[in-house]
Amino acid sequence: MRNKGNNRGAVYLNWVPNMKGFRTGFLFIGPMAFVLSIGLSIGAGLGKEVIMLGLLCWMLIWWSSQVVPIAVTSLLPILIFPLTGIGDLKTTVSNYSNPVIFLFFGGFVLGIAIEKWQLHRRIALNIIRISGLTPRRIILGAMISTAFLSMWISNTATTLMMLPIGLSIISLISIESSDQKRIYFQTALLLGIAYSANIGGMATLIGTPPNLVLAGMAADTLGKEIGFLEWIYFAFPLVGILLVLVFILNAWFLFPLKGIKLTGLAELLKKELSMLGSPGTGERRVIAVFALTAIAWILRPQINRLAGLENLSDHMIAIGSSILLFIIPDGRSQTLMRWRDAQRIPWEILLLFGGGLAVAQGMSKTGVMDNIGDFIGSNFGIGLLGMIILVTTISVFMTEIMSNVALVSVFIPIAFGIAIGLNMEGLTLAIPITLGASCAFMFPISTPPNAIVFSSRRISMIQMARAGLILNVITILTISLYYWIIYQD
Repeated sequence: MRNKGNNRGAVYLNWVPNMKGFRTGFLFIGPMAFVLSIGLSIGAGLGKEVIMLGLLCWMLIWWSSQVVPIAVTSLLPILIFPLTGIGDLKTTVSNYSNPVIFLFFGGFVLGIAIEKWQLHRRIALNIIRISGLTPRRIILGAMISTAFLSMWISNTATTLMMLPIGLSIISLISIESSDQKRIYFQTALLLGIAYSANIGGMATLIGTPPNLVLAGMAADTLGKEIGFLEWIYFAFPLVGILLVLVFILNAWFLFPLKGIKLTGLAELLKKELSMLGSPGTGERRVIAVFALTAIAWILRPQINRLAGLENLSDHMIAIGSSILLFIIPDGRSQTLMRWRDAQRIPWEILLLFGGGLAVAQGMSKTGVMDNIGDFIGSNFGIGLLGMIILVTTISVFMTEIMSNVALVSVFIPIAFGIAIGLNMEGLTLAIPITLGASCAFMFPISTPPNAIVFSSRRISMIQMARAGLILNVITILTISLYYWIIYQD
């Protein structure tokens, strides 16, 4: 539920100063592509699908470069669809109030409440304390803490919280350890935190925006609802596998940790937990709302069997928990959440969702998806596993340079069309694209967790790129094989 990389364009321009000179070019290239598509549509009689492709290019260029705010780009369909006849205003605007947006809104509110009352910090410190005090166990505990928190709150917020904890641990390495060992430990720990923040969100629908984009488009385009529990059943084992692979890669192969000694760590954790104190009334009540919400999501199929609750949905549960947080007193003189806390909600992400859903609607209505599917089905014969590996590879490496939400907003509708053209179930290729969009590990610009960890100045670009490239390849193969095996069943 986090802002998973949607400031990436701005970060990219900061990391690569030479790109700033091309801002004006990016600003005009997008609209020019759209104008050209209108000319082709009118002059060559190619139809509205060409106009839709022109708008898609325009939005993709602006989303990638972020010469204007990403939310502004997401509003283009509201202007263009009615003017070009792709869709009427009422239908187009309805995409920006899709039920999945309210599911994500509820997830945002819950995550902000968890952060406000320091529940996430208590969870992380206790997991690290329980995991053990050897270097590898510390790294594993930090990774599990980060991944678990990222299932429920922003990966950006998770990383911002975990980085100071990681840096405090690094400072306690015994002077008996060599400088090289210090570097190995801090690199393995910090990369483990960044990568776990990216991976953890894959486990739940509210954990990362691409998952909710998939759920929204599947409901709108294919008429298929992806339930909260259904997604956890599917994705949680994959997240576990990926975390184990990252841990083994970092702690055994890339950065061997044998011979590293840690001192004073137990005292540090005890001190940090002591500073938090016992859970107060507000924190306990947030825990109760969090537990109630999670249980309701998980048991919703059973709850729907009760009289009067047949229509209860995951979206309604999310909104219900949000309302509770603004009503329940915090034991002082306020409620658990106040509206000024909600100002931290990344509203631009909600608009981005709406823009992505509008794009999918336009591609479906103008026949773009059908045409792409027919073309792929007629000209490519690499088999199911080969196609899954191909789309996952494209998703992983394109996410290295652009917003993962923008990427899935563009490519999920295309994946629907390809799958239908190959006589597959519509979600067959969209799911690996969605999973791959959360697995960009090579560069600071790829995701906010990568950038945050890199900003500590404890990791070099070469270290991140080398580890990230290897992990990208491992991730592509793991996601593809896992999904292919599940699909066969």
